[in-house]
Amino acid sequence: MKFLSVSDLSTESAEVWKGLTAERDVVVTSNGLPIAILSTVTEATLDETLAALRRARAVAAVSELQRRSVQLGTDAMTSADIDAEVAAVRRDRRQQSKSPQ
Repeated sequence: MKFLSVSDLSTESAEVWKGLTAERDVVVTSNGLPIAILSTVTEATLDETLAALRRARAVAAVSELQRRSVQLGTDAMTSADIDAEVAAVRRDRRQQSKSPQ
């Protein structure tokens, strides 16, 4: 997989677009860190490609939530604990909506 800096992308954009079909994917970096992926698509594969990206983002988001849950210790909450937390938040919201602002 090819890596390309933002500055190289701006100065060599014509070459990047021409070579993208052969490369298929190019990682764009800023200060050495990845910030975007350029990937080839066609009109026929656009919807499928976008759906795959969205699924991958959803999986990554769930994994991050699970990791944070373990860090915070909330992964060990019981259903009763969760119900109590939800009830407390709802109670606080009702009180906030009733208080004058």
